[in-house]
Amino acid sequence: MPQPVHYLPIVTTALTVPFSWSLWTRYRTRPTATHLLCWSIGVAIYGVGTLTEALTTLTGWHAAIFRTWYISGALLGGSPLAQGSVYLLLRRKTANRLTVALITYVSIAAICVLLSPLDYSKVEVHRLSGAVLEWHWVRLLSPVVNTYAVIFLIGGAIASAIRYSRKRETRHRFIGNALIAIGAILPGIGGTATRLGHVEVLYVTELIGLSLIWFGYRLNIRPVTPPSR
Repeated sequence: MPQPVHYLPIVTTALTVPFSWSLWTRYRTRPTATHLLCWSIGVAIYGVGTLTEALTTLTGWHAAIFRTWYISGALLGGSPLAQGSVYLLLRRKTANRLTVALITYVSIAAICVLLSPLDYSKVEVHRLSGAVLEWHWVRLLSPVVNTYAVIFLIGGAIASAIRYSRKRETRHRFIGNALIAIGAILPGIGGTATRLGHVEVLYVTELIGLSLIWFGYRLNIRPVTPPSR
């Protein structure tokens, strides 16, 4: 029987729609800002992952929904957002190469998830877990992508926070990037809890994490006010 916490992904999914749309519309006004495109895609994929969680709560466990959840969450949860930071922080040529490498790796990993047999004896009607994958080695592929996200999404936000903390007029961007870093860390904590059998922790950290990232983003796009003389 679903508990109240199992309905949190419905709220999280609803939040991803205006957030992703705001990133997309901002990208349309700045078509060379590839990082905004990546972030928009990243938030949309985040929403796909939480949508599968919401559907599992509402309709029960289904193999197709589970595989979509694993691909959109474990393999793509933070990597598109991290790729946006790559385009923001690195040279475009380097970012393009990393994009090709990332897409290739995730595509191969996703095929493995789609081909893996499922152990239906481990299925729980209203809960999702990677434990149902019979090819247990497939679960070892996601930490590579997660590490990539830690380096560029969380690391990039921390580096930016440090840089913006040096001036009073950019203090809001220091706070914004600090919130983004914390918001990006939380789903990772939830993912670890899921591996230990506590998917409910993931539902909570996804909602709080997305909210912090959105608030941090809103602070970052505020114009910098020159110091008064």
